[in-house]
Amino acid sequence: MTLMKSLMGAAATLALSAGAALAEPALIFDLGGKFDKSFNEAAFGGAQRWAEETGGTFREIELQSEAQREQALRRFAEAGANPIVTMGFGMADPLSSVAPDYPDTKFVVIDVTWLDAPNIRQVGFAEHEGSYLVGMMAAMASKSDTVGFVGGMDVPLIRHFGCGYAQGVKAVNPDATVIANMTGTTPSAWNDPVKGSELTKAQISQGADVVYAAAGGTGVGVLQTAADEGILSIGVDSNQNHLHPGKVLTSMMKRVDVAVYEAMTAGESIEAGVFSMGLAEEGVGYALDDNNAALVSDEMKAAVDEARQKIIDGEIEVVSYYADNSCPALKF
Repeated sequence: MTLMKSLMGAAATLALSAGAALAEPALIFDLGGKFDKSFNEAAFGGAQRWAEETGGTFREIELQSEAQREQALRRFAEAGANPIVTMGFGMADPLSSVAPDYPDTKFVVIDVTWLDAPNIRQVGFAEHEGSYLVGMMAAMASKSDTVGFVGGMDVPLIRHFGCGYAQGVKAVNPDATVIANMTGTTPSAWNDPVKGSELTKAQISQGADVVYAAAGGTGVGVLQTAADEGILSIGVDSNQNHLHPGKVLTSMMKRVDVAVYEAMTAGESIEAGVFSMGLAEEGVGYALDDNNAALVSDEMKAAVDEARQKIIDGEIEVVSYYADNSCPALKF
């Protein structure tokens, strides 16, 4: 069984001190918890895969507050963990403060690509490309010509998802309506399934019959309500098709698990710098399995696979929200 150490309170401090000589990797989950069935759980899956294949062990912490970010980084670094893998854009400022103090420690951050530090590996994803593909699928599956998007915390990253999704919808049906809502403006927006359910019901009342959730743990409420109300949903980050077989059209796979697995495999020799994972790198894509096979027609699959290749080849340009935050295909 994999040994995982939690960093919680005084007991954790003692555990860290006792293990200071070990060069284990560490994983700091973002707010929302490692079993959010989405972003964090994908990271956990990558770490578990590494541990099972190598027999290695890793340390971990589930953050409970923003204040714990820097504290966790420093405690793991002091304990000799290397590399220290961190999740989410909320780690940007803490890493900027901590990484220079530990030049021999390698840090990895997912969803941050703008830091200037020689000992940080920064991994970004082309979420708009994967979202474009599932947007096409949403438009092809919709009978009402109205689809929805429920985002988590209202930040540029989630608008990036939504913008790509809307472009995919419009590529299939220029007259389609895309309804978009964000769950909130604070980190609690990642773990509010009740609000996700409410937003989904509101979108259904406006005619949406497919809803894409890019909202971490909040998305669980979106997918549940969509299934209960008899419409289709689209999962995110992890493959969420199995949560409601036959009700989840697909999931926009963001291979956070691969990024974490590769980081732990490389260990202390991991290369720092900025790295991007898009369709060409198989860092994003759509999920097809037994749970949704009946929902994805041959025509749908052919169209999406053709678009995927055209995006890779540069024949289709999916506009990034970061490049054009007007996002003409979607109004938030």
